[in-house]
Amino acid sequence: MNLDPVIHAPVRLQIMSLLAATVEAEFAFVRDSLEISDSVLSKHASALEAAGYVEIRKGHVGKRPRTWLKLTDPGRKAFKSYVETLQQIVRQPLT
Repeated sequence: MNLDPVIHAPVRLQIMSLLAATVEAEFAFVRDSLEISDSVLSKHASALEAAGYVEIRKGHVGKRPRTWLKLTDPGRKAFKSYVETLQQIVRQPLT
């Protein structure tokens, strides 16, 4: 049972968990929900994007720039597998 090291970092796990519950989330919503800084979210979102787990989309709302994050299909599959592995670990009998 191997836990995906890309997801395993606590902040990345939180990002993946939040995004798994939605289609897409605005950067500021993710930042505020997780109570982290812009730079921390940007760093971890970029790592998840590099792994192919998160798509980062930039655009504008009116004249204001906005960034949205969403899980890719491989990201959803990886998160599901990660959660299943965690469930297997916690189901193991204590010896």
